[in-house]
Amino acid sequence: MLRTATHSRRALFRRLIRYGSVSAVATATSLTVLGVLVGILSFPAIWANVIATAVATVPSFELNRRWVWAQRGRRSLLRQATPYFLLSLIGLVISTFAVHLASDATSATSRLLHTAAVEMANVAAYGTLWIIQFVLCDRVLFRSPGVASDYDDRHDRSGERSTHVTAFVSAERTLSEHSPSGV
Repeated sequence: MLRTATHSRRALFRRLIRYGSVSAVATATSLTVLGVLVGILSFPAIWANVIATAVATVPSFELNRRWVWAQRGRRSLLRQATPYFLLSLIGLVISTFAVHLASDATSATSRLLHTAAVEMANVAAYGTLWIIQFVLCDRVLFRSPGVASDYDDRHDRSGERSTHVTAFVSAERTLSEHSPSGV
């Protein structure tokens, strides 16, 4: 049982590292598009943010699906793609609000400072959603049908709580109770 828990933690850590790598690619893509549109082409920040998010979401979905969660075959529009893009839409709304505030606050400054403020607002907004999206992708969207449930991971076959994950569950509960978002 201890080997299984160790293997599960390693697999979770590997997914988290890969998810972070995909996020770095998506963020670089989004910020490049956002920077070019706002800094060079003088697009309004809100529309530039919408375009940048749309451009980055497609490779993010596919890289997460195929590389992070090793989903092969056909994607499910209803179970995977639609919820993923809805999460991205929520992120877009939050980041657009943040970008709008940053844009308004720095509109009278230099183009460089204005662009940097808009990009920092974008990163801050998406950064707050990063963990939430990982948990939803891991537990819901890209979870394989044969993967053990949360209950199975935390209890042995007799229904007793497994001691090797008690500390993890306690830490997870503590984090969720003390996080600002309650997640």
